[in-house]
Amino acid sequence: MKFNPLGGGANMNQMMKQAKKLQEEITKKQSELQETILETSVGGGAITIKINGRQQFQEIIIKPEVVDPEDVEMLQDLILAAVNEAVKQSQDMVSSEMAKLTGGFNIPGL
Repeated sequence: MKFNPLGGGANMNQMMKQAKKLQEEITKKQSELQETILETSVGGGAITIKINGRQQFQEIIIKPEVVDPEDVEMLQDLILAAVNEAVKQSQDMVSSEMAKLTGGFNIPGL
C-alpha cells in the first residue's frame, strides 16, 4: 500500500476545485477593483484626486484659489500630499478586498 502524504484522491480533487473557485473569485474581484474609482482631497478640498484600483489617476482637480504664483511651493506640496494619499487609499482598498477573499493568507502576486 502506498502512502500519500496529501491524503486521498477525493480530498485532493476537492482541494483543487476549491483552489480553482478561489482563483476565479480573485480574478473577478481584481477586475472589479481595477475599475473602482476612489476620490481623495487635501487642503480642505483645495485639491481632489480620483484614482482607480490600478493606481491610475483619473482626474486631478485644483481649486483656482490655491493657485498663487507667489507660493508655488505650497501648491506643489498639496499636490504631492494628494497623490500620495490617493495611491495609499487605492492600495489599501485592493489589499483589504483581497484579504477578504483569501482569508488573510499572503498569496504572492495579489
